[in-house]
Amino acid sequence: MPISHLRSLCGRARNRIGQAGVLVWLLLLVGSAPAVAMDAGMPNPPASPTVVKVGIFVADIIDLDEMDETFQAELIILAEWTDPRLAFDADEFGSDRKLFQGGFQFDEVYSGWWPSLIFLNEIGSGDLNAIQIEVFSDGRVLSKEQRNVTLETPMNLHSYPFDEQVLEADMIAFGDTRHEVVLDVHKGMKGASEEYAKTNKKVNIAQWDLAGVDVTPFMSKHRYYAEDAEVSAVKLAITLKRDPMNIIWKVLAPMVILVSLMWAVFWMDIHDLSDRLNVSFIGILTIVAYQFLIDGTMPRISYFTLTDTVVLYSFVIMCLTILESLVVVSLSRADRDPIARRVDKTAQWLFPVVYFSGLVLIFATYHFFFGR
Repeated sequence: MPISHLRSLCGRARNRIGQAGVLVWLLLLVGSAPAVAMDAGMPNPPASPTVVKVGIFVADIIDLDEMDETFQAELIILAEWTDPRLAFDADEFGSDRKLFQGGFQFDEVYSGWWPSLIFLNEIGSGDLNAIQIEVFSDGRVLSKEQRNVTLETPMNLHSYPFDEQVLEADMIAFGDTRHEVVLDVHKGMKGASEEYAKTNKKVNIAQWDLAGVDVTPFMSKHRYYAEDAEVSAVKLAITLKRDPMNIIWKVLAPMVILVSLMWAVFWMDIHDLSDRLNVSFIGILTIVAYQFLIDGTMPRISYFTLTDTVVLYSFVIMCLTILESLVVVSLSRADRDPIARRVDKTAQWLFPVVYFSGLVLIFATYHFFFGR
């Protein structure tokens, strides 16, 4: 092949490679242009700071686990803020609001900014059952969510089973400090949960009645984002009051009756140590069984509850009946029967007075120090 022909072929190939390179460069340029010009929404809050009014409605208390100190609730979360960038002409649009219903429209159609509201003490991701966003012509935005959440909160069980529990949950706008977002309370939601609970008993769960729901704003100074900046938050406080009758009839009342029956040893023969001790030990073992029963339903707490104190006090009284029997039998074996019988007669009224006076003192002490 002539050299001139080879040079001609090489020149054509070089030109085509150059044209292909230009074409690739243009395609890259064209392909990257929409990424810049694409409507990526409005990732920044509309103001500094943007005030978001938050309301929380307790639709249902599903479960309360005292062992794990957690509770599960069905919540409706309302958030309202103003974004002038979303304002539109109502006459031109044909309506004074735009409605985005469901997860698909929220994820794919709605392009405005919204606060990412999370509970700090939530366990797991929870379930988002429904979501709706309304954008009004004046730029006001109203977000509604229904969530099923499991939250962890410490419980104050000192007065168990006459206790009230305040279940707390702290909500923040994730990623935003108080300079970007300030959370406030939506006034229209105050008292709504309590009114609903009065007419719908399904909100309550076994042994518990909903006594109040409160939402209060506060500033958190924890460094959530590795920067020394305050974060605006709201605290949800759900107050539940326990119905103590279940514990009274199944634990406390039978135990008090049991202790009272064990005082029958004071009427037994002063010479019969074996029978007297058998009765007392049966009572002691029963009290121990009650203690295991109560421990199985309580978290591993470091303090004594009212019920723990009553059980321990009953255990001590039962142990004292053994001591009394030993004293009586020892006196009888020393031929001091009149004194032994006098000790029994004294115990017949002294033990009930001491026991029931102690119970009154225990209940009064816990009510004074831990009662609401």
